[in-house]
Parts: sequence; structure tokens; C-alpha cells
Amino acid sequence: ILVVIFTFFYTLVVFNQQNLAENLQRNGGFVLGIRPGRPTQEYLNKVIVRITMGGALFLGFIAIVPYLASLITDVQAISLSSTSLLIMVGVGLDTMRQLEAQLMMRNYEGFLR
Repeated sequence: ILVVIFTFFYTLVVFNQQNLAENLQRNGGFVLGIRPGRPTQEYLNKVIVRITMGGALFLGFIAIVPYLASLITDVQAISLSSTSLLIMVGVGLDTMRQLEAQLMMRNYEGFLR
């Protein structure tokens, strides 16, 4: 439950919907079918809440996977805690991003010469 709550808290702190809407309007961007200003801010808020809900529930599930695994397998000493599992997933995703960036640079190397 705490994981879900802190995920929403982090999202509220990091993503300020009013600033996003103002930045979009200032830079000439817009959301197709949504009027600039307050409607854009409300739309962005709905989208961020939907995305955060899915992510928060997934993180909550990942946090209880080791406990569920110990209940199912009757093994009490599972070496994977939820924290280490989250760290491994984060490192894996970061490694994939770095590999993608390296592959993209390799493809663009011919254009730079």
C-alpha cells in the first residue's frame, strides 16, 4: 500500500500539470482535440493519473512477489527481496536504454562523417 501511495506522491511532486500545460502553450504545442489552458491541464492530469495508477499497481505487485513466492513454494529464505527485485528491474531497463542508444549512434555514425 505504501508503494502505491508514494508512487502517486512522487508523480505529483515531479509532474506539475499546470507547468506542463503552460509550457505546451508557450512553445506552440497542443493536444489534438483539447483547448489550450485549463482544459489541457485537466486532460494531462487525467492521463497522468491513469498512467500512474497502472505503474503504482505494478510496483505494488512487484513488491509482494517475494512474499507470494514464499507462500507458494514453502521456502522461507528467498534471496530476492522486493527491493533487490526493483533494483534489478531498474538496472535491466537502464542497460537496455544504453544499448539502444549505442545502436542508434552506430547507425548514425555514417551520417556524421
